[in-house]
Amino acid sequence: MKKYNRRILREKTLQVLYAFEMHKDGLTTLINGVFSDVENKIDRDFGAELVNKVVANRTLLDEKISERVANWEMERIALIDKILLRIGITEIMYFQDIPPKVSINEVIEIAKNYSTSNSGKFINGILDAILTDLKDSGELTKSGRGLIEESIIKKTE
Repeated sequence: MKKYNRRILREKTLQVLYAFEMHKDGLTTLINGVFSDVENKIDRDFGAELVNKVVANRTLLDEKISERVANWEMERIALIDKILLRIGITEIMYFQDIPPKVSINEVIEIAKNYSTSNSGKFINGILDAILTDLKDSGELTKSGRGLIEESIIKKTE
């Protein structure tokens, strides 16, 4: 699967989650509608799984964000940025085969197209801090391709 395809799937995930935030119902209908032009079942499944994991873990994801923006109210964070942070954290925590830096870079690139000029730096700072927290606490569990960057870091140290 090309990374370009995954970028499109992440953008579609953002669209579904944004619409869901606005209406709070019809998640399955939103997923089916937004992903209707995705022909590959593996791609559709990835997108649907990402959406569902973000929605299912929203409270935990928002707690992780809140811990990192102590002097900032969650309501003041732009909705697009909040959703992108949730997507990034979800991939880092629940998608074992995706290297964390890939997840972070992808949401930063999406932010450049869908949010403000400062969003990329803001998202990078928050996700980097959360990644460090997860590593330090032993909560980060990656396997397969998700370990690529870890092995590179260890070899160069």
